[in-house]
Amino acid sequence: MRDDEQGVDTRNQGVTSMEEELRNVPFECRGCWHVWQEDYVVRHSEDDHGNQGEVWLSAGLRVPPPSSGAICPQCGCQQATMFPYGYLTRHPELIPPVGPIVPDATPLLSPVPKPLY
Repeated sequence: MRDDEQGVDTRNQGVTSMEEELRNVPFECRGCWHVWQEDYVVRHSEDDHGNQGEVWLSAGLRVPPPSSGAICPQCGCQQATMFPYGYLTRHPELIPPVGPIVPDATPLLSPVPKPLY
């Protein structure tokens, strides 16, 4: 918005500070137990009166803050739960591998002996 009389840009007038933070939010599906994480940019701002606000962005678009009602990208279940911030960095075994899983080449042998007849 421009003030027509003065030609001054007044869009960010009143905002005294703005910081951006990258957040990785981990989720787990309660239907198929798939674990994934979504990246968000959180903009923190403060105005002249000390009021603080947050704006959440995903892929450059404004979105509501993440919640436990996220939809699983693998099975479409709407019962996902969020892990606490930084949980997957402490538990890397929960992060699925990026590439395809290589099957084990060891042949399976039964512990039950074959019948002699």
